[in-house]
Amino acid sequence: MIRSPRTPDEWDEYYKLRFQVLRAPWNQPIGSERNEGDQTAAHFAFFEENTIIGVGRLDNMSATIAQIRFMAVAGNQQGRGIGKKLMQHMEEMALVSGRTTLILHAREIALPFYKKLGYTITEKSHLLFGDIQHYLMSKKHESIR
Repeated sequence: MIRSPRTPDEWDEYYKLRFQVLRAPWNQPIGSERNEGDQTAAHFAFFEENTIIGVGRLDNMSATIAQIRFMAVAGNQQGRGIGKKLMQHMEEMALVSGRTTLILHAREIALPFYKKLGYTITEKSHLLFGDIQHYLMSKKHESIR
C-alpha cells in the first residue's frame, strides 16, 4: 500500500529510511535527510505489513511541473518493483493536480531505473557530497483532465 505517513512513529520510520539509504552510506549527519521543502511537499511511503520499505517526495514546482525527490527503497527490498510502484503513484498524483512535466535529479547509478520509466536526461547536474554525480531528468505526460 502507498500512502503518506500519518503517525509520529510512521514519520520517524519514513525519515529513518531516507537517512539510511540516501545519507548514512556517505557518513552524512542525521538531519541531512530533511530540508525546508518537507513542510510543503507531498510524501509517499510504500508499506508492507505496517513497515515502510520505500519512500518518495513530490514537490510542486509550478502549475505544470512537479519534482520527485528523496526516492529510496530499503536495500534488502530493492529489485522487487517497489520503486517503480512509488514512481507510478507519484506521477499519477502529479497528473491529477495538473502537472504534466515531471523532473528529478538522479544519481548516476539510478539512471537505468529512471530511463526504463520513460525519463530522459536533460543535463548533467550537481555532484552530491563531492562524490555522487547527478543528472537532471524529465518526463512529459498528456494531461488527464
